[in-house]
Amino acid sequence: MPIEFKAETLLAAQDVRVAFFDVDGVLTDGGVYFSEHGETLKRFSILDGYGLKLLRLAGITPAVITGRDSKPLRVRLQALGIEHVRYGTEDKLPAAEAMLALLGLSWTQAAAIGDDWPDLPVLARAGFAAAPANAHAEVRAIAHHVTAARGGEGAAREFCDLLLTAGGHYRRLLDAARGLPA
Repeated sequence: MPIEFKAETLLAAQDVRVAFFDVDGVLTDGGVYFSEHGETLKRFSILDGYGLKLLRLAGITPAVITGRDSKPLRVRLQALGIEHVRYGTEDKLPAAEAMLALLGLSWTQAAAIGDDWPDLPVLARAGFAAAPANAHAEVRAIAHHVTAARGGEGAAREFCDLLLTAGGHYRRLLDAARGLPA
């Protein structure tokens, strides 16, 4: 049974055509792990990744803007088929604006999920903003929706499910996953 979202939350998210994701603290738990050789290691949720794939199936473009860059991150995003990515940028607003221009979309058609201050400019402009349960207080304060899940532990999937529900795609995709006719 999917999470039940408030009607006003679904209304606020119903016209979303692009969803911006932060990485550390949203797609990961926000921890930075280093191997004994100094390599960066990251832990990603399979549920979150599948949510991003479902967005693509629904015609909602997932886009990633992150302040970090690492081989594990690039491998994960490539495996998920994420085409719109900006790595290693602390100033996320210009990256989001460039992606919107490329896609021919406006801020009212954008959703975003982030967890800390560098995400605030994008969250403040997006037509729909979300934050993981463990996001910084300033981020939670401007979010239309705060997930029940923590970053890296299903927050991104909850955000995706919300967008799929708001756009009227959730039931169709679920029926297809069950092998039921459309």
